[in-house]
Amino acid sequence: MSNPGTPTYEQLRTFLAVVDSGSFAAAGRRLNRAVSVVSYGIANLEAQLGVLLFDREGTRKPKLTVAGRAVLAEVRAIGEGFDGLRAKVKGLLEGLEAEVNLAVDVMVPADRLGAILRSFNAEFPTVALRLHVEALGAITSLVLEQKAVIGISGPLSAGVEGVESVSAGSLAMVPVAAPDHPLARLERIPPGAGREHIQLVLTDRSPLTEGRDFSVMSSRTWRLADLGAKHSLLREGVGWGNMPLPMIEGDLASGTLVRLAMPDHPGGIYRFSGVWRRDLPPGPAASWLLQQFVARGASDGNTEELGDV
Repeated sequence: MSNPGTPTYEQLRTFLAVVDSGSFAAAGRRLNRAVSVVSYGIANLEAQLGVLLFDREGTRKPKLTVAGRAVLAEVRAIGEGFDGLRAKVKGLLEGLEAEVNLAVDVMVPADRLGAILRSFNAEFPTVALRLHVEALGAITSLVLEQKAVIGISGPLSAGVEGVESVSAGSLAMVPVAAPDHPLARLERIPPGAGREHIQLVLTDRSPLTEGRDFSVMSSRTWRLADLGAKHSLLREGVGWGNMPLPMIEGDLASGTLVRLAMPDHPGGIYRFSGVWRRDLPPGPAASWLLQQFVARGASDGNTEELGDV
């Protein structure tokens, strides 16, 4: 039993052109080749593979044989792979990155992140993306450590040496608890009442925020590195804490969480910044990605009288 040979890219390209255009003549026009050259290329491909790909008898238009239909999907996959390779190399030659490492604050609304990354994939299909979702100072740390070329950080990026930044929107952080939590059952929450109950606090492993507290008023704290876990514990009635308003709007509407009217802790505005190392400016794809966060963030409106967190 003989083994098939190895066809060339041009032979496979000619085969696809005949299939897609419907005839040798149309394929020749598409490829800017003489019909005889197309026919010769198909004959050589059939010889390489050891099977007939087209039935040429009894019709003016070649029809795929059973073998031709069987190999068509594989040939298309190879052709698309070559096209992808050429596009990626073309991008590299033009300065386009092969991969973008992006670090995003966990507070960034999921629908905004998803929409931007969907658009990024459409705009730069050859550029791979590596996404890091972290909290607090970890975003800027990843940028400084060159593990991310750009970051969308919370307010903790301000004033960090060697980091450039640009405003990228904001959201409201509000104190909430489950409806059966003691604070939620109070008709009027007196000043200082939050200190008597467990406060769920988001933390991280970044050296930039090690040992520092943000928006913490209770001496009784549970510290979590995961915003989703904090959300779940709040709904279970384990303590109270600040949450990004877009993330809990559904909970407030359904009553699974209650916004706390705390006179000494009303919440605040959490501001985002796009950050990058001053000595390593982002390339074309990363710059486009950064600009998308900036543009979408420009429409964020602070509808409430809240100070910055």
